[in-house]
Amino acid sequence: MFGLDKKDTSLLIIVAILTMLAPFILNPFPADSAMAQFNAGYPDLMQRFVIFGIFAIGFNILFGLTGYLSFGHAAFLGVGSYAAVWMFKLLSMNVIPAIILAVITSGLFALLIGFISLRRSGIYFSILTLAFAQMSFALAYSVLTPITGGETGLQLALDDPRILGASQTPEGNIPVPGLFGMEMRETTQIAVGAWEFTFNVGYYFCAVIMLLSFYLAIRIFRSPFGMMLRAIKSNQQRLNYTGLNARPYTLAAFVISGMYAGLAGGLMASMDPLAGAERMFWTASGEVVLMTILGGVGTLIGPVLGAGMIKYMENIISKINSDILHGWFAFMPDGLEDFVVAIVYPFIGKGWHLTLGIIFMLVVIFLPGGLVEGGQRIAKAFKRRKSDDASGKTSTEPAE
Repeated sequence: MFGLDKKDTSLLIIVAILTMLAPFILNPFPADSAMAQFNAGYPDLMQRFVIFGIFAIGFNILFGLTGYLSFGHAAFLGVGSYAAVWMFKLLSMNVIPAIILAVITSGLFALLIGFISLRRSGIYFSILTLAFAQMSFALAYSVLTPITGGETGLQLALDDPRILGASQTPEGNIPVPGLFGMEMRETTQIAVGAWEFTFNVGYYFCAVIMLLSFYLAIRIFRSPFGMMLRAIKSNQQRLNYTGLNARPYTLAAFVISGMYAGLAGGLMASMDPLAGAERMFWTASGEVVLMTILGGVGTLIGPVLGAGMIKYMENIISKINSDILHGWFAFMPDGLEDFVVAIVYPFIGKGWHLTLGIIFMLVVIFLPGGLVEGGQRIAKAFKRRKSDDASGKTSTEPAE
């Protein structure tokens, strides 16, 4: 099905079902319950899940298949955002042209940086990409202010010379991005008992794009091109001895990965038409590295899981404050309650990075394959237990 084998088709279908049903899955608690703060089924966060999932999928094509660790991939994310916003300002508020320009621009930018950076490998390649990303950040932040908006970022304005479409609405407001008449911010809320589920046009548009990106990643992983990238990661020197030039393959992987990042940047601008230099900072590049390693380097679903985990902690765990903790532990005696809150508080709220660091450390030490390896170990444990139970039953049966 779709040119995939049975295992990959099943994985794609599972991802599609989880993505389409995300408004239900991410809202497990009633809206009026104390646990509702752990619900993540609101449009902005769901959009971030799939957009950064695309970003991580593309990064995994480079890092997971070739072993080349880039510390500058946020540059392509930022370039894609700037290109999309400029398309909104100059041509139309339709998101399709903006996303196309974002992918093309980031691909050309990745071709330039990759052509230079891939002359080196290992740590030297990583430092080169980091240097290019920081130079891009500096250019966007100060030197290219007329193009990028500098410190305030690139935004839409009422006097934008938009060719297709009005510069402002009849009410005098700035138009919002849309898709053939459907605005990206359009939402529909459905109440089912004590639960509230939100369905957003922008989220489902991003979700469809992510599914297509995921499908393309599967085809790349299973293609002869993907096999060549794995050979490069395994032993590039031995591959060179066979007479094959690995550089065109690594450059192609770098450009494809950069285009994925540009696609994510274009989608970010489509959901919120604003582009800032902070998207190109080195911390954004480090974030996608964490996402990929946490989920599982070289796996298909791992980067998406890692992106979802980090964005969940960033937007949900970081909002838990001391008042919420006191509410949770109010059943304890006052002294014990204060003690428990004092112990837990440094790991949540503004200290959520500490919790993320501990999780990352544990994953690297005990689960080198990331969350995917953890899931595989749990599945194997259940299978082993089931087989042991079956063998135990057969052994106790009396002989006829």
